[in-house]
Amino acid sequence: MPGGRRGPGRRALLFGGVAAGLGAVGYAARDELERLWWRLPGVDQPREEGEVDYPGARWVAASPENWRRADRPYDYTVDRVVIHVVQGSFNDALAAFRNPEHGAAAHYVVRRDGRIAQTVRELDVAFHAGNRPYNERSVGIEHEGFVDRPSSFTEAMYRSSAQLTARICERYGFPADREHIVNHSDVPGTDHTDPGRHWDWDHYLRLVRAAA
Repeated sequence: MPGGRRGPGRRALLFGGVAAGLGAVGYAARDELERLWWRLPGVDQPREEGEVDYPGARWVAASPENWRRADRPYDYTVDRVVIHVVQGSFNDALAAFRNPEHGAAAHYVVRRDGRIAQTVRELDVAFHAGNRPYNERSVGIEHEGFVDRPSSFTEAMYRSSAQLTARICERYGFPADREHIVNHSDVPGTDHTDPGRHWDWDHYLRLVRAAA
């Protein structure tokens, strides 16, 4: 279709034909071809309004001013989860992310009772870390509560967040460890302190690994 967007059928024909020609070159070459396909101008991954990346999450769209459209992991490698704490309530976070003047949003927000909202697709770059390269390579998860209140971090929250993080690690193929699952305060250049000293990292990582 001259001047039009290449559809899934066109992609399947081209990708399938070239991949078949690779023969014994194998899956690695086909994976690279898949990556190159999604980087072609005018080719976008399929999207549906209101679709979520994590089953059970509720879609609550962030303002387009608080994230940037992308086609991750084809244009940017995803190899980090950044853990945040709202310094407020679940609803405070959702309201802030819907506000175009806020200038920031995370991909997910986790409530005290374990309920999860998704506000930005994982395909896209959310403005959550205060560092552009980290935004491009990471998925941000906000948690309801306050860094100086240990009672903010309930077992339901830990377990729900850990299951979400485990799925993200599996989806993008990176380890469930402290190099790849980080504090917001670990991000270079940030002045934030979350999730703070009351976040139980040992417990959280045990839950992530058990979920994986």
